[in-house]
Amino acid sequence: MNTEKTADYQCILYQVTDNTCTITLNRPKVYNALNNQLSAELVQALKVAANDTNVRVVVLTGAGKGFCTGHDLKAPENMQGRAPSEIINQNYKPIIEALRHLAKPVICRLNGVAAGAGCSLALACDMIIASEDASLVQIFVNIGLVMDAGASYFLSQLLPRNKAFELAAKGTPLTAVEAEQWGIVNRVAPAEALDEVLAEELAYFAQAPTKAIGMMKRLLNQAYQSDLPHMIEMEATYQDHASKTKDHTEGIMSFIQKRKANFKGK
Repeated sequence: MNTEKTADYQCILYQVTDNTCTITLNRPKVYNALNNQLSAELVQALKVAANDTNVRVVVLTGAGKGFCTGHDLKAPENMQGRAPSEIINQNYKPIIEALRHLAKPVICRLNGVAAGAGCSLALACDMIIASEDASLVQIFVNIGLVMDAGASYFLSQLLPRNKAFELAAKGTPLTAVEAEQWGIVNRVAPAEALDEVLAEELAYFAQAPTKAIGMMKRLLNQAYQSDLPHMIEMEATYQDHASKTKDHTEGIMSFIQKRKANFKGK
């Protein structure tokens, strides 16, 4: 059954088809640079997706040729002397936290350049499926600033210290192919085949045990800043929760009956 619904926003596109929610940053004339309205709408859209029981996987992508070039320096509200800390805490922190706390898989469809805070948006997703024409770059050093929107955290978790330093301190662009080799990007495809490769991932997650995957995501988030004994305790707690889900019961029955599980995300 193919069901589809959309929601109205000015700076993003929001569409749910079957079990997949696609959120598209929609300011293509400025390569989807982030202004106040786009940031607020993105946070709201992620909350809606989180609360929609029909949504089992979320896709984040950009309209046009770019994914997101980060902070819109030319946006009217950003020409009024706002402190960088205000922009980070009010605009970007809520987005990054919403992406990381969303108890469903979030896949970045990296269709073009992801720069500055836009790079952080991509890194905050659970997986990145990239066009071979896409790239990631920490451009802050070019204007004498430090990385923000969680980039210091994500780079330090994904890369050896010296590589993280190089990307940040030199603003070195990383092609999608290089990013895949470094373990940052999950899969790379020719631009014309990007949606075909993405569809393969979506087909899996749209039928996977969503609640268990959401708990796995929380465990991994916590593991980055915890120790082994605490993580084993957390694993035990979440395993109790997971064992009480309908998907776990279905998984056991399918194993016993030697058939493919029909997970419902419940």
